[in-house]
Amino acid sequence: MGKIAFVFSGQGAQYTGMGKELYDNSPAAKSVFDVADSVRPDISSLCFEGDKETLSRTCNTQPCVMAVDLAAAAAVCEKGIKPDVVAGFSLGEIAALGFSGMLSYEEAFKLVTKRAWLMDKASFEKEGTMVAVVKLPPEKVEEIASRFEDTYPVNYNGPAQTVVATTPENADKVVDAAKAEKGRGIRLAVSGAFHSPFMHSAAEGLAEYVKNVDFADPKMPVYSNYTAKPYQGDYKALLVAQTENPVRWQTIVENLIADGVDTFIEVGPGKTLSGLIRKISGEVAVYNVEDKASLDALAL
Repeated sequence: MGKIAFVFSGQGAQYTGMGKELYDNSPAAKSVFDVADSVRPDISSLCFEGDKETLSRTCNTQPCVMAVDLAAAAAVCEKGIKPDVVAGFSLGEIAALGFSGMLSYEEAFKLVTKRAWLMDKASFEKEGTMVAVVKLPPEKVEEIASRFEDTYPVNYNGPAQTVVATTPENADKVVDAAKAEKGRGIRLAVSGAFHSPFMHSAAEGLAEYVKNVDFADPKMPVYSNYTAKPYQGDYKALLVAQTENPVRWQTIVENLIADGVDTFIEVGPGKTLSGLIRKISGEVAVYNVEDKASLDALAL
């Protein structure tokens, strides 16, 4: 068997009740929620009882999804399954930083709470949205995006899925352009144009915040959304950069496989990353853990 990678879910995977079964059945998972609630007392209740609209607010989504990410990872480790390497999609990268020991869980929850607030604020300052373009290669999506102002490819999710950040006015134009190229554009239910220049003020705010945060060296490789390579050099600059730059998920997965990973475990709500990984490679084993059933089914 090769290496095991934990991959931490990102924003968009949230749903009412997420994490409750982990909380109820895993002492290790419960301890993660306890830390989260010590930083922001409503995180557990939002995860377990929050409605879709409330959970979809960026300021709530990010700390809540990260709580479930880390709780799922803790529950898997409790079973005796440990990763050799970690990565996270967007906010999932902060969960990966915490899991790897670069930040304490308390500091990670403080950081993600600040990041969520800054990105929520930026989304109100400059309204934006996102469109997932499927059935077209990234190069074609880049060409489509170049036709419109304030339109940027921001999530390179796989060989035939790239997400574009744009203005509400241009979103339908991107959808129409994708259709004309025999692809498909899907407007996403998001509150901002993330990982693009729309988030510049959030990146500036985060850069100021992390000046006072101490980062330790990771206990295992953590792959960066910005470089698609393991964190090295200026940790703070890498974290800030991913706020307003694309997530290079396909390249991250390809690099992990090249590094010897043959087993991926998505930890956190939903199966989005699992689906993307399977489309990138059919040669690796992919699992997800988000509740009691998926935890019980995990046997390596």
